Amino acid sequence: MDDLYRDYILEHYRRPHNFGVIEDATASFEGSNPLCGDRITMMLGVRDGVLERVGFTGRGCAISQASASLLTDEIKGKPLTDVAAFRADDLLDLLGIEISPARLKCAMLSIETLQSALGEVESAPAEAAS
Repeated sequence: MDDLYRDYILEHYRRPHNFGVIEDATASFEGSNPLCGDRITMMLGVRDGVLERVGFTGRGCAISQASASLLTDEIKGKPLTDVAAFRADDLLDLLGIEISPARLKCAMLSIETLQSALGEVESAPAEAAS
């Protein structure tokens, strides 16, 4: 079963979903893991309290990039309250494999970046988020 999940992760790494720049994003945040050099920029397009558009760019290991792809698939189109309620354990469930302590920071980069971007949404002017 782990082999299936590994293939799944490699597929999201090779062909990430929602990869690319979102023009006129409501919020954007760049997160990085200085230990290994992984970088992710998460862009959110919010309208009427719903995450209508989400995209990311970046580079790094298969786990960091696949977790961003899986995360963006999961949160796209959902109300911001649901997006904000998404937790690290939920992301680990999406990945579906045991993550070693050394790779946990890689796996969590996308959700940490998302949470920071959500903070930018909260501080954005009301007209930008509607």
